[in-house]
Amino acid sequence: MIISTKTIVSNSEMIKNYKSCRDKAGDYGKLFILKNNQPDAVLLPIDEYERFSEVIEYFDSLNEEEAVIFVESLPKRCKWRNE
Repeated sequence: MIISTKTIVSNSEMIKNYKSCRDKAGDYGKLFILKNNQPDAVLLPIDEYERFSEVIEYFDSLNEEEAVIFVESLPKRCKWRNE
């Protein structure tokens, strides 16, 4: 995953400037928050969160065989595919 530096803020910036950080998350689709220069959290606009939640709920509803078929249909570049 390529992360633009425009989508990274420090924890202290998030605390001091929540509204501008929220706006930035809306502009870029997500905002990565660092604490002590390490990834700590991700801020998502609600519509992006709902989109991810739908995929997670769908995946949770699958039986094991269906889940394997679903995962195999994903792009090969997904790191967690174990390939």
